[in-house]
Amino acid sequence: MAAYGALVSLMHIIDRLEKHPSPPISIHKQQVESLTQNVTFLQDFLDAYISPVVDDHEADPLERRIADAVYAAEDVIESQIVDQIHNRSTICGKMSSFINLFRALCNCATIEEDFYHDLQHVIEEMNLIKKEAMEIAAAAQLQTKVSSTRAGSSTFSSTVQEMIIMVGFDKVLLEVLDKLTGGQLSRQIIPIMGMGGIGKTTLARHVFQHALVKEHFDICVWTTISQTYNVRETLREVLFQASGDPHCDQLSENQLGQKSLISEGELGLKLYQYLWGRRYLIIMDDMWSIEVWDKIMSFFPDYNNMSRIIVTTRLSNLTSQLGESYGIGMKFLDEASSWDLFSKTVFGGESFPHELEDIGRNIVANCKGLPLSIATIGGLLAKSERTREYWVRIEQNLNSIVITNNDEFCLKILRMSYTYLPNYLKPCFLYMGVFEEDRSIRASMLKKLWVSEGFLKPMSTGKCLETIAQEYLMELVDRNLIIVDKLGSVGNVKYCKIHDLLRDLCLKEVEKERFYHIIEKTPSVIDKERRRVVFKNARRRVTSEVSRSLSHARSIICDERGKNFERPHNFRLLRTFKAYDRDTHKYGVGVHFLGDVFQLVNSRHLAVRLHWESTFPSSINLLWNLYTLIVYRSLDTSWDMNRCGDCRWPDLVHAELPHELVAPIEIWKLHQLRHLEFVEDGLTLPDPPSDVVIMENLQTLIGANNLYLNEEVVKRIPNLKKLHLFYKLEYMEGCLIKCLSELKQMERANCLSYLECLSKLENLYCSIDYGCEEYLQRITFPHSLKKLKLFLYGSFNLDLVEILEKIGWLPLLQMLVLHCGTFKTGKWDTTEGQFRSLKLLQLDYCEGLKNWTMAESSHFPLLQELHLRGLDELEEIPSEVGEIATLKSITLERCRESAVESAAKIVEEQEDLYGDQLDLHVRAILRYRDETLLSLASPNFEVTAMNSY
Repeated sequence: MAAYGALVSLMHIIDRLEKHPSPPISIHKQQVESLTQNVTFLQDFLDAYISPVVDDHEADPLERRIADAVYAAEDVIESQIVDQIHNRSTICGKMSSFINLFRALCNCATIEEDFYHDLQHVIEEMNLIKKEAMEIAAAAQLQTKVSSTRAGSSTFSSTVQEMIIMVGFDKVLLEVLDKLTGGQLSRQIIPIMGMGGIGKTTLARHVFQHALVKEHFDICVWTTISQTYNVRETLREVLFQASGDPHCDQLSENQLGQKSLISEGELGLKLYQYLWGRRYLIIMDDMWSIEVWDKIMSFFPDYNNMSRIIVTTRLSNLTSQLGESYGIGMKFLDEASSWDLFSKTVFGGESFPHELEDIGRNIVANCKGLPLSIATIGGLLAKSERTREYWVRIEQNLNSIVITNNDEFCLKILRMSYTYLPNYLKPCFLYMGVFEEDRSIRASMLKKLWVSEGFLKPMSTGKCLETIAQEYLMELVDRNLIIVDKLGSVGNVKYCKIHDLLRDLCLKEVEKERFYHIIEKTPSVIDKERRRVVFKNARRRVTSEVSRSLSHARSIICDERGKNFERPHNFRLLRTFKAYDRDTHKYGVGVHFLGDVFQLVNSRHLAVRLHWESTFPSSINLLWNLYTLIVYRSLDTSWDMNRCGDCRWPDLVHAELPHELVAPIEIWKLHQLRHLEFVEDGLTLPDPPSDVVIMENLQTLIGANNLYLNEEVVKRIPNLKKLHLFYKLEYMEGCLIKCLSELKQMERANCLSYLECLSKLENLYCSIDYGCEEYLQRITFPHSLKKLKLFLYGSFNLDLVEILEKIGWLPLLQMLVLHCGTFKTGKWDTTEGQFRSLKLLQLDYCEGLKNWTMAESSHFPLLQELHLRGLDELEEIPSEVGEIATLKSITLERCRESAVESAAKIVEEQEDLYGDQLDLHVRAILRYRDETLLSLASPNFEVTAMNSY
């Protein structure tokens, strides 16, 4: 709820001012105590408060009054902060005379007095609200709502989506499988129809992952269409999944390493040529209109080889529009299946308590057989206290729901899961509506935004905000309110999604509570209670009238297509400015100069595309409370190699910018900084100043160029968890120095030995370029590492075996990627006891490796994925690799023929042992088409050629 989130946010501001080593303002001690007491009481009150407002379209007046009072307090405090920062900056620039200084000091005294009175007025309003809340609590004898514990996760909630299809829809699954693998030879479209939440996508997903389907089809592709479809993106996604080529929609690179996009028609033709002759299954999820199919149908060839296309849709008339006479109509679950799903969702493998069974059956009956409703209500009850009183309350609320139409009915049931959600989770859940429909959301980005928004409630245990954000995310996953879309290499949630009906619920609640405002197409005037503004597809520029209405905005979120957005100058109180997204940066939302962006002195989260001529101003020291700075700076297309005279080193040029970005020394004084990321082109950090400021909050440093690590540096960043380093040739006026013999000798070659001092480092990416080999000689790694990527360019004297010997003993390492480098002896003999936690191993273009030997499969006891690319000298994969019990996949790309044959032999041996139960998939991507190797393909061994289209 907006009120609760606002209270938590206000406490964050007060707490930061109290603990900051050099706060921009100070609040009178008595006022701090009053604010803290009011906020704490109102938080406890809201935790116990059950709103008497039953209308879904109206906000509770008391909650709105609380939110308005808190917003007023934030306005007073943060306005004072911004004014004081700007005033001090102005005073420093006008110290030319005693008179100017005297006037400035007098003005500051007046401002301080006004600030005290304005804040006192807000405190008095909060006192009145507190008094009213106390009367309500006493009169109604409020009973504390039972909220779930934050710690722990359900052992069965992660399988609820699978459970839905396994309960009640097994016959439908068999029907679809029969249509896919039998019947007519010509290409066939199979629509799966039904209302939102009935299980269409879950059924399709289960079909997509079925072993029979993987065996029957050469290519299996999943793409989501949604209401706001994009034809080009759909074609690109299908071709990318089919071919595995991430650059499938791009032409070859030019001199600067840039790639241009091919036209939509050319992309479609490329897809057609790739699919031709192959038996394919394409699943198009959530199609809302026949128009999208009309635009792409010609790119899916009919080769009379039993290719199939599955379409999920809410539109029952789409079957006839697709020209098909057959479709799967999803029906509601019957009573027995509904009860089975509910029982497993709430209690997993446990028996259903007898005292709750009658209420449980009533609850299930009110869900009317809708799987999403059953799963969502079940997720709510699974995380709540199992008392009869609580279940009766849920039952009574469900009984009051009257069916109007299918989607509205489902929303009303789903709203129960929001109503009884613990208050600390509500702002996080509502925030999911910020993202467009069917968006795959990067979890790390989502957690950063939650932190910057200020509605994560700190715990008494002292956990950092990122840890709290992770726990909140997993709790929403456990409650079936957020879907895990993709797992990372070490099993973490990398991407997540939200069901479109739950997103609709978010937007309805947001509109009611004025939590944020979404501007689409034509910008409109916004009332000041809406602190967060989301720009989506804005086709017109922001007018002066709209700009003035945004003066109270604390967050501006721009999606990838809001290209016309420009930062108005009156966003003085802004905390979050997200105009760049790592996953969609190719679209862009304009470019910015850091000098302009740093005028937002109240900022916590800044994510922008940077103009290539921008420098890094020292005014960053004004951003007293900056948590996250994410910058993407790409090459200006007007700059070319002709400016470099006779500089011609095509094998060394990496499309560098005309000048490197150098941070000022003030960056070492950002006490609150948690994440510093410079994408594409990195950042050069200066040596730290003599006065020591421990950046105890810094967890992420990405894009540091030639960072001089020493004792002074590492002690200032003791809690760093993620570090991306780049050591490369020096540049002069944007050009590579022409001759390696003329290069300035790289100093500080001992710096990477200090990596082991970073005792909390979990993720390390290190790229060492030509001329920087000495940096690698003394590298040491902290035992805390879980992910390690080493990119080694150039001719290194160091044997990769020596590096692997150091890496192999890291006790927690789960992911290892080695790119380039050389095995000097041509051999790699793994040692017993090494790599005991490794789950993913990737070797790319490592020269010299001919013989890889393993004495036992226990050398990689937990390995799940093995990726080998460009190892054209490797004779074979050790047969012991196939005996690793945890191994799920092997990928070979551009490897020697004998290595591919050894992989096929591993599969054959394992198939003989395990038959249909084998859970190992091997994919070989050949540089050229080889009929002999292609003939080795089997259900568990996929072989494709890169030049097949």
